[in-house]
Amino acid sequence: MINYKYQAVSRDGKKVSGVIEGFNEMDAAAKLKELYPIVTQLTQMDEKKGSSFLNMEIGGNKIDDKAFTLMCSQFAVILRAGVPIARTVHLIAEKMTDKPLKKILLQVADDVESGRSISASFAERGKKQLPVTFLETIHAGEEAGNLDSAFESISEHYNKQIKMKGKVRGALIYPAFVLVVAIVVVIVLMVKVVPTFTAIFDDYDAELPFVTQLLIGMSDFFRNNILYIALVAIVLFIAFKLYGNTENGRMNLAKFAMKMPVLGNINVLNAASQFANTMTMMIDAGLPITKAVGITARVLDNYFVSTEVGKITGRLEEGHTLGFSLREAGCLPEILVDMTAVGEESGELSRTLAMTANYYDAELEQATADALAKLEPTILVFLAGFAGFIVIAIYMAMFGMYAAM
Repeated sequence: MINYKYQAVSRDGKKVSGVIEGFNEMDAAAKLKELYPIVTQLTQMDEKKGSSFLNMEIGGNKIDDKAFTLMCSQFAVILRAGVPIARTVHLIAEKMTDKPLKKILLQVADDVESGRSISASFAERGKKQLPVTFLETIHAGEEAGNLDSAFESISEHYNKQIKMKGKVRGALIYPAFVLVVAIVVVIVLMVKVVPTFTAIFDDYDAELPFVTQLLIGMSDFFRNNILYIALVAIVLFIAFKLYGNTENGRMNLAKFAMKMPVLGNINVLNAASQFANTMTMMIDAGLPITKAVGITARVLDNYFVSTEVGKITGRLEEGHTLGFSLREAGCLPEILVDMTAVGEESGELSRTLAMTANYYDAELEQATADALAKLEPTILVFLAGFAGFIVIAIYMAMFGMYAAM
């Protein structure tokens, strides 16, 4: 993604400026047109400026996913009960505990009371924090006169996404956490515990067993170089983060994430699930295919898939079908591509994608369970093996000492 500085005029005639991301200048301009009717200036930013810490999202302004989903379900229920839209926004804003979301809702409530449409207000007040899928679905629902159904659709979609993300995050974070704990345990053993035992062997005149010598050498290396090891680890971490902030770095890391043993399959299935679920919601909201694909590309987690799907809009504008364009992109599983093509030919694209989404959701859940089943025992075996190595090294030396007495 490329950062662009823009200047525009809002729907109420105010001059606005800021930064927006896009796959290219046309994509960035298209995004701006969705928010502002008039764009006066659009300039690509320098890459260094675009990746600076000043442009990163502040954690304190991030909306809680569960609070957002609950808000959407509340809108659906209250609107269906026949409560006016302005009163509905006020009611939800008063009970909202998430501070960033409450701030947006209070501003939206004032806008709606003054006669502004809720979709335009949400687009203006929450354009940097609210999902683009939410903004587009609300806009489409308002135009079609079924705003309550739009909110219900968003609630169901994001509730499903939260559950799937939680499972994927568990599959990726839990093994990493256990591995970090294992590394810390190993370092503590080598720096503190092992030297306590090896001090017993200092006065041992006979030659120590090779295993014991190896253990002592490893312990001495860790004790004498612990600061250098920590410094190297910090430097490598910073270098990794800086590399990940570059365009090539983000792209290469995203590709690697899809090719990793065990976890790579989870990333592939997650991308397929996100694409199918989001496209289903966008099509059901009444958006044209080209626009639906562009929005879907922007919400995909994997940067490589997001970029490749974003490029599909150009092929669609040239007259190619979605199935053909996805096959040319080659970034999503064949089953998804084939089902998309079948859905287009039969005129049931939304229904076909919904069925495909359910399939990939089930596959993702199973793959996550399988990954946990494989990774957890592997790490535990590593820990047990290392602990066994220490015990054997110490006991072999002790048995040798007793034999020499």
